[in-house]
Amino acid sequence: MQQIIPPTTCPSCDSVLDVVNHVLYCREISCAAQATKKIENFAKTLKVKGLGPKAIQKLGVATSQELYSLTKDELGLLLQSERIGDKIFVELQQSKNAPLNLVLPALSIPLIGNTASSKLAKVCLTLDDITDETCREAGLGPKATENLMNYLENNMVSLRAFPFSFKFDKPREVKQSSGVVCISGKLKSFETKAKASESLEQNGFTVKSTLTKDVTILINESGIESAKTAKARKAGVSIVTNLKEFLGELNNGTT
Repeated sequence: MQQIIPPTTCPSCDSVLDVVNHVLYCREISCAAQATKKIENFAKTLKVKGLGPKAIQKLGVATSQELYSLTKDELGLLLQSERIGDKIFVELQQSKNAPLNLVLPALSIPLIGNTASSKLAKVCLTLDDITDETCREAGLGPKATENLMNYLENNMVSLRAFPFSFKFDKPREVKQSSGVVCISGKLKSFETKAKASESLEQNGFTVKSTLTKDVTILINESGIESAKTAKARKAGVSIVTNLKEFLGELNNGTT
């Protein structure tokens, strides 16, 4: 069997490769192949469609910032298609509204992905709020914090060349579920199941169409002990015979 000899230099920039846990890494920051991959990641994360390897090569850009300096006419000329150029131009303009929650993972900073960005959004408002202290407060690990702070220290000028606001979108607070409800049979207190489901969801309940294991309340206004009702009762599920009364008691704090 012929022995496979791994390369010792990068096929793109010819710099010496590092070997870490049998994986080869090119550490040359000016490597063209790395630059293309970073732009690809940037476009993919910000959902800028049409910027694959071939398009990036045609555009001849070395950084993601350069994408925003290209006019619609320049994009069409470089891509040899006015239609594609117009489309990508629109995509780039729309991406300018991207919050820092998306921009940070798009920058290809090691260990700084969507999870780290979401954590930072809980304690920071803008890019300027990111410090060693806020990283620790957000729950980032030491290595992720080091990578992020080093990147910001060395790239702040180039970052400001992006047309972003660099503001985080604050994560929405998820209300605690009041329970999981299944409606069985016809209703008497509501005209339709759709209206009943809407009222239940407004009160924090999750509505299921079938009796799953996570159901905590079964609505049965028919008065008939169906097989579903018997199964629910055996499983310890609460049985409600008048949904409107149940919701009224709930809102009055009597349940």
